[in-house]
Amino acid sequence: MKRKREKEEENKNGMEIVWQTPANPPGKHDYVFLNGRRHVRPYYFEFISHVNNRWAGKTIVDLFADEFKGRPYDYYVSAVKCGRIQVDGQMVPVSYIVKSSQKISHFLHRHEPPVNAFDISVLQQDPDVVTVCKPATVPVHPCGQYRKNTVVGILEAEHDLAPLFPIHRLDRLVSGLLIFARNASKANFFREEIEAGKVQKQYIAKVIGTFPDNEQVIDVNIKYHAREGRSTAVVGDSCGNSPDRGKVACTKFTRISTNGTHSIVLCKPITGRTHQIRVHLQYTGHPIANDFLYLSEYAPSRSLEGISAEIAARLSSSVTSLNSCADKDEENSLEDFSIDPMCTNCPNWGPKGYDVHEEGLWLHCVQYSGTGWVYECPYPDWAFVS
Repeated sequence: MKRKREKEEENKNGMEIVWQTPANPPGKHDYVFLNGRRHVRPYYFEFISHVNNRWAGKTIVDLFADEFKGRPYDYYVSAVKCGRIQVDGQMVPVSYIVKSSQKISHFLHRHEPPVNAFDISVLQQDPDVVTVCKPATVPVHPCGQYRKNTVVGILEAEHDLAPLFPIHRLDRLVSGLLIFARNASKANFFREEIEAGKVQKQYIAKVIGTFPDNEQVIDVNIKYHAREGRSTAVVGDSCGNSPDRGKVACTKFTRISTNGTHSIVLCKPITGRTHQIRVHLQYTGHPIANDFLYLSEYAPSRSLEGISAEIAARLSSSVTSLNSCADKDEENSLEDFSIDPMCTNCPNWGPKGYDVHEEGLWLHCVQYSGTGWVYECPYPDWAFVS
């Protein structure tokens, strides 16, 4: 505690700040492992945006207070006064009225959300292609509050693999096969294969109940609700795409095994809609067993508290496993990072609202194939029932 207080005093009296830009690559020293989670040392970063027509005419403080509600109004006042927020590279008064197309810079102490501490396994490394097994909870590429805590960032920092061109993406909570091209030419080859409909995808899922033993073809439209962050199956006579009827979606399912309580199901999406496999499994009455976003409506006879207890027990064993992955960095994890007196997230490692330990979905990508090529990923531990 004494050391931390001394650092805080140093920061207040004269903080030496090194501003990072997207050109700064992640390094091994950026990551810290604590309690089975991979954290990123907070760092200084310049966020850049340009004033659109809706923003024009607002004061610089009101613009941030209205559009970026994650911080209090007083923070934005202080940030403008001290130059943490600038317009066209210049400090401005808090009463400054912004104009269309002006460049706005927000220099802040960036805290990334933590992810599970599993290593990213490199499955195949060729001159043109790299395939990896993505752990659940890790996003594929920089997005939102994630930059270094991504598959792309970790591969660059820990495997010196860059640049990489993601051929497809997996949702953050989904694990499994990821394919990266190592040059633009190979990326274009995969793009043409995908656009021509020549690529087949296979996933496995662990679902509730005894899934039917014959192949199930679910040909039901899916509508995505951006505000809710979820999709729904559109039941009824739905031909073609339309705003009201969603988008055409088709998935083939085949049961691999079952123990009467859970089933392992092979999933072959023919189309690629948001949350397609998850929604279509929910539609069959056999949702993914730990998918709380789509579980409750189709599990009326099963206590959600019971499901939570089941997952909590698994989570406890997962944390033990995760901790073993991080043993090599335990000493490094005890180091503090510099506290920024203006930061609204310090002294926590992650940003506010991301302190809950997430578990990955029981949904895993196992294979992608196309014209003369196939890439595969091993099954995860949960993919076996007896």
